[in-house]
Amino acid sequence: MKKLKILILSGVCVAVGVFLTFHWISYKAKGFNYNDIDTIPKNKVGLVLGASKYAPSGNINLFYKYRVEAAVDLYKARKIDYILVSGDNGRKGYDEPTDFKNDLIDKGVPAERIFLDYAGFRTLDSIVRAKEIFGQNAITIISQRFHNQRAIYIAQHYGIDAVAYNAKDVYKTSAREYLARAKASLDVLFNVEPKFLGDKIVIK
Repeated sequence: MKKLKILILSGVCVAVGVFLTFHWISYKAKGFNYNDIDTIPKNKVGLVLGASKYAPSGNINLFYKYRVEAAVDLYKARKIDYILVSGDNGRKGYDEPTDFKNDLIDKGVPAERIFLDYAGFRTLDSIVRAKEIFGQNAITIISQRFHNQRAIYIAQHYGIDAVAYNAKDVYKTSAREYLARAKASLDVLFNVEPKFLGDKIVIK
């Protein structure tokens, strides 16, 4: 009985911690997320966080579609000069950055204005590599609002002056985001490094 009480108490503490962390990250990102393209500050580089082009159903992944559209809108409004796409290319036949590049070009973004980060395996990797590999200390993050909040939190920890442009949402925040934010807070606490760094790439 005593062990059961300890387990229940531990579970409650973890749940409360996850809940508080979720809202703390939202608070930390307050004022740095923009829905209005006219009011968002200009940055040299917009960082598009990766997503699979296709959903499990085989249809276009709307998270992907809306991030492409948001990046194009920012570029055409001259709120960014370059687009850095950071995504997963960790297995044969799967290449998020190149999919984004092809669709960005189709929508009128010049190829020479697009840079690809093939080692953006997760949000932390994408944010840190934007600074350490691509030399950006100020960026405009492009993703859905819930994702942008977590990305800004990570960027702040690593000394990056980040704002975010919210792509159209697909659905309200999922339970998965609570866990993702808890993991992000632990990564920040323990200064977890990206899976890969490597040679620097100059965006000019």
